[in-house]
Amino acid sequence: MSKTTTLLQRAIAASLAIGILPLLSACQEKVPTVSEPTSTTAAPVMTEAKEEAIRGKILDVLNKTDQAKSADGLDERVEGPELAVRTSQLTIAKATNTLDKRSTVPSKISQTVIPTDSSWPRSIFTITTTTDDQQSQRLLVLNQDDAHSNYKLWGIARLFQGAQLPAFEIPKIGSSMGTAKDTGLVSTPADAVAHYADLLENGTGSKYAKDFGDDQLRNDLAELTATVQKGIEANKGTQSQKFTAQADQIRVMRAAGGTGDLVVAQINSEWTRSAGEGRESLPASDAEKALFGKGKATSTMKVTYVNVVALWVPKKDGGKIQAVGAERQPIKVEAQ
Repeated sequence: MSKTTTLLQRAIAASLAIGILPLLSACQEKVPTVSEPTSTTAAPVMTEAKEEAIRGKILDVLNKTDQAKSADGLDERVEGPELAVRTSQLTIAKATNTLDKRSTVPSKISQTVIPTDSSWPRSIFTITTTTDDQQSQRLLVLNQDDAHSNYKLWGIARLFQGAQLPAFEIPKIGSSMGTAKDTGLVSTPADAVAHYADLLENGTGSKYAKDFGDDQLRNDLAELTATVQKGIEANKGTQSQKFTAQADQIRVMRAAGGTGDLVVAQINSEWTRSAGEGRESLPASDAEKALFGKGKATSTMKVTYVNVVALWVPKKDGGKIQAVGAERQPIKVEAQ
């Protein structure tokens, strides 16, 4: 292996290790609001005690699989993007004998938002406290497909430091669910997610850049990409990233008084790195090595990620769309 190739792998590894770490920083435990709650005649479909019991059963499964470092039985209480994220984390933990601290889900919460909708599917948005080591609060999305299904953990987004979240329709706990096609906003939730994916891919060159406020995920990715580019150029190699919104993986909760929607969605991405000049492109971190396994390296490596993003989409004339949290996890590493 050449010296420049080694430097490239080290640069990528260091960037992967530190580039997204700001997402772990603590948020305020008190959930801030942008408006005061208003009363409504609708009532939440369950009590806070029932939500706690459901969440406890989910945490029991997470703890069991964490201890075993195995995804066996995980799908009993986990689905959607979180199933892919958690399976990857457990695969890496088994190979490295270390569970990523980002997978920690506190048992205590700051707030839960229970739907007032009597139909299915239903989603509960629950915001945890910070972790014992002061990692940021988690926004949990619990989903129930129908009346006969268990609630499952569908997605987790780690809230950014200082994230501003909306108030909801019923003081403390209740709100009505929205849809991907909600109108009266600066953008439908579905379009907001698709546009954010374009923004992640193209940065300030995106035609949607003016519609979004700055956020940690984009800033960290830009820094990571720039750092890796320096190593790539030393090898006369290339890199590219492609982000694709998953249209069927979106959950929406409406805020008080029609002020906007809190949207949680899955965006998949592929990061392709070519070493250049006939060199091998190798896994750049312990996580990538674990996912690559015994694969045979070539000059090009592709890393597939699941990105879970939480977006605040305000009403028309209500300001810019703002990312308030995210989770980013590699789920597959393969030579091309």
